[in-house]
Amino acid sequence: MKDFFNLHRHGFARVAVATPVVRVGDPRHNGAATLELIERAAAQKVTLAVFPELGLTAYTCDDLFHQQALIDAAEQALARLLERTRSLRVAALVGLPVAVNGLLYNCAALLCRGRLVGVVPKTYLPNYREFYEGRYFAPGDASPCAEIRLAGQATAFGTGLLFRIAEQPQFVLHVEICEDLWVPASPSSFATLAGATVVANLSASNIVVGKETYRHQLVANQSARCLAAYLYSAAGLGESTTDLAWDGHALIYENGTQVAESERFAGTAQLASADIDLGRLAADRMRQNTFGAAALRHSTEVKRFRIIDFSLPFPAGKLLLQRRVDSLPYVPSDPKTRDARCEEVFRIQVNGLVTRMRATGSERLIIGVSGGLDSTHALLVCARTMDQLKLPRKNIFAYTMPGFATSTRTRNQAWQLMRAIGCTAEEIDIRPSCMQMLKDIGHPYAKGRKVYDITFENVQAGERTSHLFRLANRNGGMVVGTGDLSELALGWSTYGVGDHMSHYNPNGSVPKTLIKFLVAWVAESDELGPEVKRALRRVLDTEISPELVPGRQSTESTIGPYELQDFNLYYVLRFGYAPTKIAFLAWHAWRHKYKLREIKKWLGVFLRRFFEMSQYKRSAVPNSPKVGSGGSLSPRGDWRAPSDGNATTWLENLAEVPDRE
Repeated sequence: MKDFFNLHRHGFARVAVATPVVRVGDPRHNGAATLELIERAAAQKVTLAVFPELGLTAYTCDDLFHQQALIDAAEQALARLLERTRSLRVAALVGLPVAVNGLLYNCAALLCRGRLVGVVPKTYLPNYREFYEGRYFAPGDASPCAEIRLAGQATAFGTGLLFRIAEQPQFVLHVEICEDLWVPASPSSFATLAGATVVANLSASNIVVGKETYRHQLVANQSARCLAAYLYSAAGLGESTTDLAWDGHALIYENGTQVAESERFAGTAQLASADIDLGRLAADRMRQNTFGAAALRHSTEVKRFRIIDFSLPFPAGKLLLQRRVDSLPYVPSDPKTRDARCEEVFRIQVNGLVTRMRATGSERLIIGVSGGLDSTHALLVCARTMDQLKLPRKNIFAYTMPGFATSTRTRNQAWQLMRAIGCTAEEIDIRPSCMQMLKDIGHPYAKGRKVYDITFENVQAGERTSHLFRLANRNGGMVVGTGDLSELALGWSTYGVGDHMSHYNPNGSVPKTLIKFLVAWVAESDELGPEVKRALRRVLDTEISPELVPGRQSTESTIGPYELQDFNLYYVLRFGYAPTKIAFLAWHAWRHKYKLREIKKWLGVFLRRFFEMSQYKRSAVPNSPKVGSGGSLSPRGDWRAPSDGNATTWLENLAEVPDRE
């Protein structure tokens, strides 16, 4: 792939919000201040820079807006900007008053490499409390003009304009101005239904106590509901403080998530930039079918928009992301948020099992405990479930079932944990029954040969599950599954009468990387007491292994590091990204630990196992509660796929990833 290390190749765009230091009524000075920030944006490889409302004149000109000298000076400042930015690879939105057919409009002008691409007038003019815009300006939809002449160029004019970059067609821009966002039905709501993926808001927005928080809420909510990126730039230093104050607050949000913010009350000009993921926005819109239904319902409003194409070639060569890519997308990096997430997931799992027990009338649970991570967490869920139902933990029938390769460490951990939980605990040595089966089927191991093949492994996994289901019959209980989302994605389970099956599996949509943090959270929060806490710490220090083959057997040496495979799973399942983009993101997140060739290797393993080898297992999974937006793999939930599919298309795409940095 050409320019693999260029963010534009993977559907990203770098955008910026700018707040220059202005002088009231001085377009020449303000134009120069704006140019300086545009040049800084171009140097940072920004695609679009957004400036505040009426920034070429300053917002606080009041009745000066009706002075012809100011109107003409603003147009001249715009003409100079067009000329001075002709050689810059960046687009910019600047605010100025524009006179059209005897009416004055509060406008945003889009300029790009010397071209005035279009002019958008403000729709909603506030005329309440401290705002008097209706005194100076006409509403944007008052003009019948579709084209005007400004700064020596003929250009599109109107409130129904969408601007699309020819070289990056997912970048479709809508422009609104300040109050347009604050009304119940914002113009951007309809513009995004018409195809806009990026919304820019040129704002003035004086500051009062509490307004900063409200701006965050407004911008976050609008970007989330519209499945869009939202760029907001408010006026700052230099605006008149005759009756108002200004903080120069600028924000960038992507689908409800803040990705950049300027320094408020700064003494100097500000430029805050961020990389937005246009592919993510497109993926979410494609999946959320109600987005398209809303466009149909509001078709009258949607149809009034027209697209203006303009050219802005993105820079070639290496251009890495400046945004942070979480290495563990299922696990919040902030400790406080992570603890809250763990508690929420744990409650969801417990609630699912409680509901199933009430529905079936069962008061007993049957679970196999290996001393490893997954069965440990499932047992914790069982314990809290019993507590919530006010049933004794002795109603949990927990069995550790050592096989041919069970280590002393995990066996001891299983016993320590079961005793600490206070469940009914027993040990069943499955080696005799496994040996009988191996003899019955004529396996070489039964004749003394050290053949440790898949049959040898699955005989043990199957025996454990078979025992658990018969124990459920005998004790009148339900078999609780322990396998997690990561194992399900990779097909790392024994199908049918094996760890693939249970009556209910609380872990089924929880990835391995999150389970580790869940167990740690239970330990540190003292959810189940100090004895359990000590047992859990030993489990957390144990290498992940199925312990089915004598000697050291590492799961991750076969199927890849779970931290990488969970990363791959998240971006396949949540967004449907191409392997090239997943590799690009993984390299950003994990380059401190893995070389690109390693990332590519394990992504190949994931693609083959996920798309080609293991869907038949997912087509027949037990019930399990979905816990996060990262998705589940239940065919009744987030993932439906043919069991006889193949991975060819994904592997061909992966082949475009270079083998070295």
